[in-house]
Amino acid sequence: MSIWESVAVFTAGIGAGTINTVVGSGTLITFPVLLAVGLPPVTANVSNSLGLVPGSISGAIGYRRELGGQHRRVLRFGAIALLGGLAGAILLLALPPRAFDTVVPVLIGLALVLVVAQPRLSAALRARHERNGTTAHRDGGIALLTGLLLASTYGGYFGAAQGILYLSLMGLLLHEDLQRVNALKNVLAALTNGVAAIFFLFVAEFDWSAVLLIAVGSALGGQIGATVGRRLPPTVLRTVIVAVGLAAIAQLIVR
Repeated sequence: MSIWESVAVFTAGIGAGTINTVVGSGTLITFPVLLAVGLPPVTANVSNSLGLVPGSISGAIGYRRELGGQHRRVLRFGAIALLGGLAGAILLLALPPRAFDTVVPVLIGLALVLVVAQPRLSAALRARHERNGTTAHRDGGIALLTGLLLASTYGGYFGAAQGILYLSLMGLLLHEDLQRVNALKNVLAALTNGVAAIFFLFVAEFDWSAVLLIAVGSALGGQIGATVGRRLPPTVLRTVIVAVGLAAIAQLIVR
């Protein structure tokens, strides 16, 4: 890479780390840049996955205050994220490169509907439990675990808007503040990307210069994202999620 291409990749890493911590979809910033500097699609995807791991870890550390009292969830959901991330990484090398292209925009669109409707849906679920005299599962039950497994598998495969899928599922099925849900999302993204990255180190081709540039940039962006994200009120954060999700759908359709 030339010096200007390196600057572009590093800058994209900062942007991806920031937006991944606040919402998700940072891959849609870095992946096109890696393609533009000449990396083949699969190599770009693998290099991107490796490079974004430090950003996910940085974002999770930045949100550590909101993780208080959620250690049990981190362990349960984290195991699911590791399993799904490894499955997705295997699928990336086993399936045709564009196998998920028609499914991804639909998944993101559904996630956005859930994000927008989450307050009303959550209230309706609580009212139903009250009428029936039952209580909701503290950790979302089997429905959430299944959803997180599928979202983590997708994240290990490609990762664009992975965070939005996490936020929509946990926002609907957990009775938690959106910022605390966002903290969980950052941990799950770090685990999913991390296990996929370890797998890729041994079996896939990647570009070390791209990995290092994105890694340093995304780690810096993770801290920026944590500072900005926790200051956003729930309504504003939900608006940002929807805006980023719509941009992700548009880019994926055009691509």
